[in-house]
Amino acid sequence: MAVGKEIRGKIKSFENTKKITKAMELVSASKMRKAQDRMRHARPYADKIRNITANLSQANPEYHSPYMRRSDAPKNVGFIVVTTDKGLCGGLNTNVLRAVTNKMREVQQGGGTVQAVAIGNKGLGFLNRVGAAVVSHVTQLGDKPQLDKLIGPVKVMLDAFVEGKLDAVYLCYTKFINTMKQEPMVEQLLPLDGSRLAQTDEEKKQHGWDYLYEPDAATVIDELLTRYIEALVYQSVAENMASEQSARMVAMKAATDNAGNLIAELKLVYNKTRQAAITKELSEIVSGAAAV
Repeated sequence: MAVGKEIRGKIKSFENTKKITKAMELVSASKMRKAQDRMRHARPYADKIRNITANLSQANPEYHSPYMRRSDAPKNVGFIVVTTDKGLCGGLNTNVLRAVTNKMREVQQGGGTVQAVAIGNKGLGFLNRVGAAVVSHVTQLGDKPQLDKLIGPVKVMLDAFVEGKLDAVYLCYTKFINTMKQEPMVEQLLPLDGSRLAQTDEEKKQHGWDYLYEPDAATVIDELLTRYIEALVYQSVAENMASEQSARMVAMKAATDNAGNLIAELKLVYNKTRQAAITKELSEIVSGAAAV
């Protein structure tokens, strides 16, 4: 039964694959909960900086930070592209990179130039393949993002914007909605929109105090805005990691289910083949006995 032996080999192969995908699903489920907690814990820090900066900006309306400098027609645009280091997470990277490609094409069709910072191995490889100008990158962040690893590459974009070499900077990542849904985002990071620093009435009551500045208000506002932008980038990386683990868990569950279906189908084929072989042998034995 050469055919039966081949089918048994396929069944064994699919069973091994099913064990691997099931283990990866369980690991991703565990990492997903930790990534979600990390993502939620990062939000209060950014909100606190935003409220303090908003209060200082209202107290010093005559000062305009270079991070809020606007250009009528942005020509030189930077992109901070956040992706994963590993694959096997469905269409997570494909969706965000497709959105980045559309935005880059829109800028280039308008006669503008594009620079990029890659956070994640998948995004770095894609940007190199399409010939984008990658000014800096960071990969192998692990399961827990470290802010000190992100500051260097991001600072390249911030300095270029402050010096006037860039007219706008976009932050591209995958936003975590829930376990089953992740949304690719291409948000304008710089210049900072005034609506980002707007305070609600409740926040104005909680943060309505005055400050003593050292050395001066302008320096403090610029430093706080820098920290706020870094917090936004860190938040996007945390969101992307939570999305990665969720997408990988769903993808591995689908792979496990598909492997189970294939195993069931192959077992049915194997049983039919085995039954046909047995029937053939019996008929040959009966025919031989009848001939004698």
